[in-house]
Amino acid sequence: MTRPRATPAARTEQNQNTQAAQGREDAAGSSRGAEGREDAARSSRGAEGREDAARSPQAAQNPKDTDRSTQDPSDARTCTPTPASTRLPTEDTAPTPSLADLRRHLATHLDPAARSWLDHALDEAAAHPGIHGPISVWELRLAEAGRRCGAAHADAARVLVLAAARAGTDALTRVYFQGTADERRAVLHALPHLVSGPGGLPLVEDALRTNDTRLLSAAVGPYAARHLSAHAWRHAVLKCLFTGVPVDHVADLSRRAAGDGELARMLGDYAAERTAAGRAVPEDLHRVLELTESESVTPAPVTDHPHGKES
Repeated sequence: MTRPRATPAARTEQNQNTQAAQGREDAAGSSRGAEGREDAARSSRGAEGREDAARSPQAAQNPKDTDRSTQDPSDARTCTPTPASTRLPTEDTAPTPSLADLRRHLATHLDPAARSWLDHALDEAAAHPGIHGPISVWELRLAEAGRRCGAAHADAARVLVLAAARAGTDALTRVYFQGTADERRAVLHALPHLVSGPGGLPLVEDALRTNDTRLLSAAVGPYAARHLSAHAWRHAVLKCLFTGVPVDHVADLSRRAAGDGELARMLGDYAAERTAAGRAVPEDLHRVLELTESESVTPAPVTDHPHGKES
């Protein structure tokens, strides 16, 4: 049977129907795209609000972490080194700044509004030191420091707040395990100012188990140089090489590496493994290896005890 031929009018109507259907589909796709952008914007604003908001008592009682030892060192979000402007100097690069040095630096570089906020936060912490209830008022100021003072000065501001609150080992431990990654980093920077003995070592050891390079950089500072056992310190150096943390961050590196034959052996084994796997050997490894060949100097009292205690 011969199929009837479509008339010009029928073809015109069919084309119009097709174009109308495509127009509706394009409009629906545009609407879905707009809704997706709105959802993404709301999600972004919600995340920013959660970061800026002070932690509630319920949050303070929930120390669950999601950005620690489960992180992959290849994840760029956790392995981006801290910008130079936010790093507190280490003993090998510059003298450790005193609390007075930090205060003078912030007084010079913060704008008037940030200086006013910091002065109020320090006065508040000094008036209500220690731990009070589910969360202390100065702990709320730690959460605000990044927004109030800017990322470049937040570490120093938090260290000053912790010092003004006369935070001891218990308070520092609470802030570390219940705080954000930024607050944990500030606690590590505060340890050499606030803890004279090895009581803060569990915090350093915890940070060294993560793959967050900002935490690792803070963990290998002056406090670790004074109190980490020789065994733990060697593994901290290797962790820096593995995760890409520059060894410039390792405080007192020259003294502790000098004449350390065991560290030299560990570095040689690591270099051999990478070479066998066809991977490049970090330049920092050769640098540390050279330090192990230099003359040993009188070390600080450090032993191989797992908690750094002298026998």
